[in-house]
Amino acid sequence: MTLKVYLSGEIHTDWRDQIIQGAQGLDVSFDSPVTDHAASDDCGVEILGAEPDKFWHDRKGAQLNAIRTRKGIADADVVVVRFGDQYKQWNAAFDAGQAAALGKSLIVLHGPDHAHALKEVDAAALAVAQEPHQVVDILRYVLTGKLPG
Repeated sequence: MTLKVYLSGEIHTDWRDQIIQGAQGLDVSFDSPVTDHAASDDCGVEILGAEPDKFWHDRKGAQLNAIRTRKGIADADVVVVRFGDQYKQWNAAFDAGQAAALGKSLIVLHGPDHAHALKEVDAAALAVAQEPHQVVDILRYVLTGKLPG
C-alpha cells in the first residue's frame, strides 16, 4: 500500500521535515503548499500584476495558492494539518474542513493549548497528535501494522 500524504498548515517550524525524515523507508509520498512565505503571499501580483489595494493583492495570491491546495488535498489519501503556536492559521482550518468534506483521512497536529479552540476540527479528525513523531508512528502503523518501539 502506498499513501499520498498532504502536509498542510503552519510554515514557521520544521515539522514537515521531521515527518518526511521520520517516514524514510515507508511507502509514502508527500506534498504540501508552497512554504516560502514571501512567494506564497506575492505569487498573485508577481504573476498577474500589481494591486494597489492589499485586499486584492492577498486575494490574487490566495486564489493561485488554492489551485495547488485543492489538488493536493483532492489527491491525498491522508491530510495532516498542523496548527502552530505563534499565528492563527485560518487557512489550516479551512484545509481541514475541505479534507473532512471530501472524506479524507485527517490527522490534526497541535499542542494542548489549542485543544479547546480546535475541538470541532479535532472531532472531524481520525487522529489528533501533538508531535510530528506521532504522525510518523501513525503512518508506520497504517502501512505496516507495527507499533512504535
